[in-house]
Amino acid sequence: MEIDTPVAGRALVVIVDDRTAHGDTVDSTGPLVTELLNEAGFIVDATVLVSADEVEIRNALNTAVIGGVDLVISVGGTGVSPRDVTPDATADVLDRELLGISEALRTSGLAAGSLDAGLSRGLAGVSGSTLVVNIAGSRAAVRDGMATLTPLAAHVIDQLSGMLD
Repeated sequence: MEIDTPVAGRALVVIVDDRTAHGDTVDSTGPLVTELLNEAGFIVDATVLVSADEVEIRNALNTAVIGGVDLVISVGGTGVSPRDVTPDATADVLDRELLGISEALRTSGLAAGSLDAGLSRGLAGVSGSTLVVNIAGSRAAVRDGMATLTPLAAHVIDQLSGMLD
C-alpha cells in the first residue's frame, strides 16, 4: 500500500549560469534541486536556465511569482565576481526580506565546508505569496542548502497560505 506524501507546495527552479543558458554545458544542478524538492514533498513546475544578467534573472523570478508558485529557488550567481548579480536582481523582486533564511544557508554551508555557500550574497524573502531564495551554485552548497531550506520553506509557505497563525 502506498501512502500519499502531502504536497508541501509548487516550486520553480531558476539556474543562473552563462554556459548552461547558452547550451555550452549540460545542467546538472537543476535535476539535483528538483530531486531534493520532490523528496521534500514539493511539485516542481519547471527548471528555467538564464544567463547571469539582472534583467533575465528578474524576469524569471517575476514570471514564477506571477505564475503562483509557492517557492522559487535560484541557483548560482551569488558570489563576489562581477557576473554574480542574482542577489541584485532578487532584491528588486522581494516585498520583504527574510534574513534568517539567508543567514541559515550561509552558516550551515560554512559548517559543511562549502566556501561558496559561506561567501554567498544570496537573499531570501517574500514576493507576493511566493518564497524566493538564492542558493550558491556549487553542488555542495546545493545539497546542504536544500537540507537547511526545505523545512523552513514548508513553514513559511504554511504561514503565507494562512495555515499557521
